[in-house]
Amino acid sequence: MEGEGAVRVAEYAPAANGEEPIRPSAESVQENPLPGTPQNPGDPSDPKPDRNEIFRALEVVERDSTAIAESFASLFSSLRLALSEGTSTSVENMQCFGEVVGRLQESALDAASKGNRYINSCLRLNEEMKSLETLSMQLKILRKNVDSLDMAVNQLLRLP
Repeated sequence: MEGEGAVRVAEYAPAANGEEPIRPSAESVQENPLPGTPQNPGDPSDPKPDRNEIFRALEVVERDSTAIAESFASLFSSLRLALSEGTSTSVENMQCFGEVVGRLQESALDAASKGNRYINSCLRLNEEMKSLETLSMQLKILRKNVDSLDMAVNQLLRLP
């Protein structure tokens, strides 16, 4: 196929130095040429390509190129939009994550301070309980004395 196109271009392209165009030999022309390709290139009765046909072909190529360019532009626009949405979603997620972490930090600090207050209260109570131990011992001794007194009174009151 490439050779066929090259043959057609060579048939109609003028030589670079202004001499006669280079014509392919009869052996280079295939037996089943493309439609519109002359059977005998050296034959002067063969039709030459019409400029209007060339312009039409160029217009088709230009339209196809424009459609391809628009398709690529649409593709890149869609990719840019998807990337933008993904990035904004990520930014929103990071902001939400930051807020959650901030609130969690506040809650942890609040719980830690309440825990410290509870521990301090327990330590104070423990210190107060130590002083109550001596009081408890004194109360036990006092109770024994009261019990002894009660027994003595009961014995005195049971006189015959």
